[in-house]
Formats: sequence, structure tokens, C-alpha cells
Amino acid sequence: MSTGRVVVGGSTGFMGRYLVPRLRAAGREVVTISRHGADIPWGDQDAVDRAIDGATLVVGLAGKSVNCRYTPANRAEIVRSRTETTDALGSAIARASNPPTLWINSSTATIYRHADDRPMTESTGEIGSGFSVEVAKSWENALFARDLPATRRVALRSAIVLGDGGVLGPLRRLARLGLGGPQYDGPWPASAARREAGTAHLPGSRRGTQRFSWVHIDDVARIIDLLEETPSLEGPVNAASPHPVDNVEFMATVRRVLGVGFGPPLPRWTLELGAIGIRTETELVLKSRWVLPEKLLDAGFRFRFPTLEDALRDSFGITTTSSAA
Repeated sequence: MSTGRVVVGGSTGFMGRYLVPRLRAAGREVVTISRHGADIPWGDQDAVDRAIDGATLVVGLAGKSVNCRYTPANRAEIVRSRTETTDALGSAIARASNPPTLWINSSTATIYRHADDRPMTESTGEIGSGFSVEVAKSWENALFARDLPATRRVALRSAIVLGDGGVLGPLRRLARLGLGGPQYDGPWPASAARREAGTAHLPGSRRGTQRFSWVHIDDVARIIDLLEETPSLEGPVNAASPHPVDNVEFMATVRRVLGVGFGPPLPRWTLELGAIGIRTETELVLKSRWVLPEKLLDAGFRFRFPTLEDALRDSFGITTTSSAA
């Protein structure tokens, strides 16, 4: 691991809570930025500027969770929370007399289109359409907006991140309630307003064949290490295991790891009603995300958790079995 000060924006989220203690345990000076519970609050631009001037690494992780209903207010906050915080980091780097060597900013593999015909890589992936894609595009545009000749920039297009908590908490509860079956897409009426906003998920893959790309949180941290050590890596980088699965296999593996013998398929109408009840969107489980980490594999990165079962067992705390580092 490299040395020097690290500035972490969005330090109190799922990834930040994992990354910050890891960096400090490695002896790095870490300055955190968040709305609450951090060294610096967003909005104190002078303090952000001072922290970034002389840092070696900046990591931007901030953004409102997309696990919500896409109301106009939530959509606006999802975009604002990403672009404004990214702009704050970028403006500080632009003013720094000693700018950081590397700026890694979160993005999302959701930027690619619904894909069940072939995988998306950095070189061959096709950008999709709709609200979630526009969020990702705006996020990356904010990252690359300025001319920062001394700072290498990486948009970390992360797949679904698995670890202790996050997306797996609700899935564990559903599986143990006997609702851990595959999620089946199908027709569902969409209002004109949702179509115009790009939030209407149109039927795509059937019978749980939508692809599920994922990555273990420990591998994301190790990817950040690799990015610091590999000056040739820049631009978009897919953070995803090289072994994605489909929805049927994903849910079957969750049940197997948890020791749950049965989970009936859940048709679209039950998913939509459930999503309304828990205030989320079915796109999160029905969009086919098929992403491969071309740049990481070409750089020789070895995933500690390349296979789903080991990643889930570690995330659920059932075993510490993992691949060699």
C-alpha cells in the first residue's frame, strides 16, 4: 500500500466505513468528509481545500442511496448529492498548490445498458438510457469536467458491492422468510410521468435470466490499492468480479449459503407491490447488469473473492474461506 495522506469524501457510507479503518490500520493519514460524523462537513470548502492540498490520494464515495422510490425530490437529491460533492473535490484539486497524484471517484456499472446478450467491458460496453444511466453520466462528467494535468482520475464503475450489511441485509431476511427465490420480470403498467422521467423499467430478461454482476467489498479496497500502484490505469474502470451470475443462480447461492432449502419465484407484480411497500424500485433487481473487469484483469489483478459462494459466505460471516490474495 502506498503512503501519504488520503482524503475520503462520503466516509460514512457502506464503502467508507470499510475503507477508512483499513487505510488507518495501514498507517495512512486519513481525512474524512461527510454531512455528519466526519473531520470536515460538506459545505466547508476552505477545509476541503486544505485537506486536499498535499494529499496523495482522494477517494470520492458520496451520494444518496438509490435504494428509494424515484420521486422527483429523491431523483433531484440523488443527482445533486453526487455532482455537488464531486465538484467540491474537483475545485479543491484545481486550486491546490500540491495536488494529489490520484483521484478515484465512485461511479456505477449501471451506466451500461440492460445486457443479457453479451458482457460490457470498458472498451466494448454500450452506455444505456434512463434515469439511473443519466445519474452515472452526470457523476462521471463532474469527475472529468476540469483540466487537472497533475492528477490522474479513475471513475470506479462498481457492480453491486457485497459485504457485511448493504444489499445483503434485506436479502438475508427475505430468504429466511421463504421469499428468497429468483425475481421474474414481466409486464407492468408504467405511467407517462415515469416513462418521461426514465424511471419505468420495461420488461427485459425473463424467468430470472437477468445477469447479476457483483464484487466483494474487500476486493474494492484492494482495487483502490492497485490503482495507486498502477499509473497506467485511468478513466473508467469496472469493479466487478470476473464471474457474474444470473438472478436464478444468485438467489440459489444465497439460499444455499444460508441453509434455506426453498424459495419460490417472485413474479413482477409481487415485486412491484413489495417495492412500493418498502419504498424502493424493482429496477435494482430486474435490470440485467453483465459487466467484466477488463482493465483490472489486463493489469494482473487477482480477486480475493472471485466466486459468489465464497463472497457470500464471508459477507454473512459463515466462513472465512477465500481465494489467495
